[in-house]
Amino acid sequence: QVKLVESGGGMVRPGESLRLSCATDAFTFSRYNTGWFRQTPGKEREFVAGISVGGDRTAYADSVKGRFTASRDNAKNTAYLQMNNLEPEDTAVYYCNAGPNLILKMATTNYWGQGTQVTVSS
Repeated sequence: QVKLVESGGGMVRPGESLRLSCATDAFTFSRYNTGWFRQTPGKEREFVAGISVGGDRTAYADSVKGRFTASRDNAKNTAYLQMNNLEPEDTAVYYCNAGPNLILKMATTNYWGQGTQVTVSS
């Protein structure tokens, strides 16, 4: 059973930063790309960023390019999403996902973390 555990959400002001973490077991981490998605009430979950299992490829939604960075630490079986210069429009519940297609920027599995709230407000 794939289990993803997220942490790092919170409330910040515009322009500030947050780092989300997504931890899993070694088998899952070595087998799947890791993706980050977000969802607001009444809207579909959307792709935000992703990193390949080898860490050599990343993908980003246009709305976050240049502000967000996906990374992974193989020693800790943890993926990260560094979010800088946050905007109110980034407010959402963020989910990590195992196995996204980084070219199509979409989830291909139903392996999700529990979600973490990010709120950007002045």
